Amino acid sequence: MGPDESIRSLRDAVRHSPDNVPLRTHLAELLLASGRAAEAEAEYRSALSFAPESDALKCGLARAFLEQGKRNEAMVVIEALLAQPDTPAAAYLVHARALMRAGDPGRAARQYRQAIELDPDLSDDELAEALGVTDEPDDFAEVVDGRQRSSSEGGGGAVEPTFERPRVTFAQVGGMEDLKKDIQKKIVLPLRHPEMFEAYGRAIGGGILLYGPPGCGKTLLARATAGEVKAGFINVGLHDVLEMWVGQSERNLHAIFDAARQRQPTVLFFDEVDALGARRTDMRQSAGRQLINQFLAEMDGADGSNEGVLTLAATNAPWHVDPAFRRPGRFDRLIFVPPPDEPARAQILRIELAGKPVRDVDHERIAKKTKGFSGADLKAIVDRAVDAKLDEALEAGAPVPLGTRDLLAAAKVVKPSTADWFATARNYALYANEGGLYDDILAYLDGGS
Repeated sequence: MGPDESIRSLRDAVRHSPDNVPLRTHLAELLLASGRAAEAEAEYRSALSFAPESDALKCGLARAFLEQGKRNEAMVVIEALLAQPDTPAAAYLVHARALMRAGDPGRAARQYRQAIELDPDLSDDELAEALGVTDEPDDFAEVVDGRQRSSSEGGGGAVEPTFERPRVTFAQVGGMEDLKKDIQKKIVLPLRHPEMFEAYGRAIGGGILLYGPPGCGKTLLARATAGEVKAGFINVGLHDVLEMWVGQSERNLHAIFDAARQRQPTVLFFDEVDALGARRTDMRQSAGRQLINQFLAEMDGADGSNEGVLTLAATNAPWHVDPAFRRPGRFDRLIFVPPPDEPARAQILRIELAGKPVRDVDHERIAKKTKGFSGADLKAIVDRAVDAKLDEALEAGAPVPLGTRDLLAAAKVVKPSTADWFATARNYALYANEGGLYDDILAYLDGGS
């Protein structure tokens, strides 16, 4: 029996026995092995609803996140497991993979060694080779035990950032009215009325750090900001900056800022900025600290004026960002991006259902039933409802419209992915809330819609 047939058989079995955790776990693992990580995520979540304390299921969910590129979501789950006194070996392995993707091979190597020390069966030849974790190091290897060799040649040339002009504006962003007002005041108005700000000696530029649970529209908000002021937009990912060669990451970062300075006004957007600007006190390698120092120097305009360069960044873990980034002139405004409110959820559902066969969908009713759901979660609801409807359509030989009942049924299965984030965020808001930095989290938890 092939993997697709096995998956179909397991799905049928799960339908008849939905609370059978081993069955759901086996299905999730098979989906993950088949490269269907999004479906595996849904099954792991369903299994966790029946066995919420299962470390194995949590590790599986983190793996599913990681395979979809949801590194921050994976880290939220893994950090909770690492905080336990009896951390499972598999958690160290997933952590090693996440750190490797974040460009931190040194810590990744340490976590990998911890994993295989606890459970030798978890050894992964491909990962070990990438990390240089071997019993007999290769004298010519580029990475040895997580430490990258320097290069007298200094690697290749600096990156050429991709420059775009977004057409999306705040009008296309559902909800988030308070957030849009904050960004209007900080970024939009200075560009529309430069003479007013110049009269008071206020520079046009600066930075905003958007933070909150994953999948809640931080990237869309940044792109809409650029569209609102008709500015250029450079979306900076980890792969655009991080390089294995010593000094090359700093050169890449300088090239990105330099490109923005030459084409102002430009919105520079750094996603997952905690991976580039982590706390220096948490770092053991000097290369990481040098990159952060370069980042800070670029934001200060040490090598050129940043007038007209608007720096936005997003993170799911603001508590991991070096405090130096929050000084005036850098990311001096932290804006909490919560899950969409009820009107925004209804709007997101309309967008996700556009172009699909629907009939009498009560978007507001579904929005009321999905408190705490992120935009990504709402998309998952629509996707699950579509999958169920496709089975009917194939049997009927014609498209069958989606209705309110179909979407509500899917909403009962999909769990809000923001819950794990808020569990971690609450601890920081309660016990590490310097100067009321995370008061917005507490306010949302006390009365979020």
